[in-house]
This record gives sequence, structure tokens and C-alpha cells, in this order.
Amino acid sequence: MIQNKKLRTLTSTLLAGGVLVLSITFLLSPKQNFSENENRYLAKFPSLSWENIRSGEYMEDIGTWLSDHFPLRNFFMGLKAGTEICLGKKEINHVYIGKDEYLIEVYDTPVNTERIADTFQKFHKKIASPNVDTSLMLIPTAHAILTDKLPANAPAINQMDTANIIYEKSGIPGIDCSSYLSQASESGQLFYYTDHHWTTYGAYQGYLAFCDAKGFTPVSLNDMTAETVTDAFYGTIYSKVNDYTHKADSITLYTNPADVLTVHYTDTGEITDSLYNLDYVLQKDKYSLFLNNLHTLIEITNENAESDRELVLIKDSYANSMVPFLTHHFQKIYVFDTRYYKQGPSSFIEDHPSVTDVLLLYNMNTLDSDSGIRGIY
Repeated sequence: MIQNKKLRTLTSTLLAGGVLVLSITFLLSPKQNFSENENRYLAKFPSLSWENIRSGEYMEDIGTWLSDHFPLRNFFMGLKAGTEICLGKKEINHVYIGKDEYLIEVYDTPVNTERIADTFQKFHKKIASPNVDTSLMLIPTAHAILTDKLPANAPAINQMDTANIIYEKSGIPGIDCSSYLSQASESGQLFYYTDHHWTTYGAYQGYLAFCDAKGFTPVSLNDMTAETVTDAFYGTIYSKVNDYTHKADSITLYTNPADVLTVHYTDTGEITDSLYNLDYVLQKDKYSLFLNNLHTLIEITNENAESDRELVLIKDSYANSMVPFLTHHFQKIYVFDTRYYKQGPSSFIEDHPSVTDVLLLYNMNTLDSDSGIRGIY
């Protein structure tokens, strides 16, 4: 009896000591503003006011702040994820734990299809010209292509049904790359294990579909220089799951030796001869090495292009890894990110009569919530 009491006392003392150590560690440790692992800004300590105390918002914000800055937060998040996976859980934080090491984002039924199709239609009408060839490519994601990697009973959703509605209602000729991706699924890795983007091999399949639609002769991968620049890539989906035992991805880059490029980032004024910024290899956000992360407008000139055609590319980040394949066919490519470019690409096209082609490229998973679509015209 006395021994049990001593044991309880010792346990209570150790627990109290542990809580005290964690509390002191929490108070004294420096607070980060940005979580590289999750690729997001962490909550700031909330400001105190009578209004947010009365509404309860202050205590909610305090809870969020404590959660974001808790000591050893990443360790405990990883421990939780690993335990859940060991117990057989197949979905964590809106991500499927797929087969063969694939982490696949759950695809939600879109709700903005009509609005998006209407926006594309208005853009198309505004730039309509016999001298401008406009196309729309909506890319299915791993959820739609890698159906054999989904866990049992996960709903298989045909994203291209929605894409076809947008193609039809927008009036823009569509380029369907889904068959290229499906046919290539056995010959190479199309999507990253830990990230929502397609791989460069997947982007090449999209490029093949584009060339087929445009009547271009595609450059063979055998004629390009391949370089694997990292085998330690943990992407955006990994950051949602936080399974620290998960295998990493590799990123392979392709360069056409025949291209002579000038890449101008107009928002920063930087000029380079490469489509890649390898400084990102040393960071968590390694996919940003393609086109040097986010820029409002990038002007790419190829002195050795096979034609004098000029392309306006309006896109999300999926396009970043496809651009290196497109440069061979266009003397100039203007790359727009309309989340940040506020002047409207339609006005740019009207002011640049030398533009011969326009391509809008978006992936189906983030299309429904992409804020940049409103800014395309």
C-alpha cells in the first residue's frame, strides 16, 4: 500500500515536472512565423480587445496560437500520423494513404464550374481573333489517373466529366491529356508520392497532348538532357499527413541542348538563361525550382526556336514543369500568374499583336478554388 502511494506520488511529480519543463520551454523558445514543413504562416499572437473577448474570438485565436507554437509540434504530429497509419487509417487530413507509397489528395466535388466556364468564355470572346489560336488544358490529378493506387472503397471520380462541361460552355478548344497520362501510367511515374503536382514525366505527357493538338513534332526525351537534382523532396501532401517514415520523391529536370534562352522575371527585374532556380533544392519547397517559384509575368525568349510564334501561357503551378518542353516551339513565351498579375492578360494580348497562341492550363484539383481565374481578363 505504501509502495503504491509512493509510486503514485513519484508519477505525479514526474508528470508535473514534465509539464513544467514543457511550459518553460514553450515560454522561452523562439517563435517561428513560418512553418517550412507545412509551407504556411503560423498564427500570430492575437491582439486583445473588448470586442474579441466578448465574441469568444480571442480565446479561439489563443488556442490556434498555442497549437501552432507548441514545443516539439512536428514530432508529435508525426507520431500521431504514424500511429493512425499503423492502426489502418486510410485518410488523414483530407489525404488518402494510397497503395505503393502514394499520398493522394481527396478530390472534392466542384461547386464553381458554371462560374469558371463563364469566366473562360468571357476571356475567349474578348481576345477572339483569327490571328490567335487559343486552347484550354484541364489536367486530371492523381485521384483520377492513379485509381489503382487509391485505398479500397475510395470513390473514383471522373474529373474529366467536369472538364468537358467547362470545355463546352467556355467555347475554348480543349486539349485532353487524360488519355496520354493513363496510357503512360505503366511506363513512368506521373505524379509525386508526396506532392500534388505531376512529375516532369507527367508534364511531358501533357506536352505530347499539346503537340498533338497543335500539329507540332514533339522533342523526344532522348534528345534532352536529364538531371535528377534531388532525391529528398517532401511535398505539400506530405506536409498535410506528417508521416516522417514516408519515402521521399526525386525531381528530374530536362533541358533541351538546342535552346538558347533568356528568362526575364519582370516583377523582380532578374534575367537568367535557365528555367530552374536550383537554390530551392536546399529548401523544403523544392518544386519552386521550376520557374523560380511565383512571379506575376515571366518573359522567355528562345533564339533557336523552331518558329517565330509567341505564346501567352495563363496557368497554375502545374504548367511550371511543362514550360521547358514548350520553349522549343515558340520564340517567345509570356507566362502569367493571374493571382498576382492585376492588369489582365486579355489587355496584354490586345497590346501585343505578335502573340499567335494562348494556352490556359489548370489542374482539376485546385481549379474550383483558384482565385487567379477571375483575373484572366
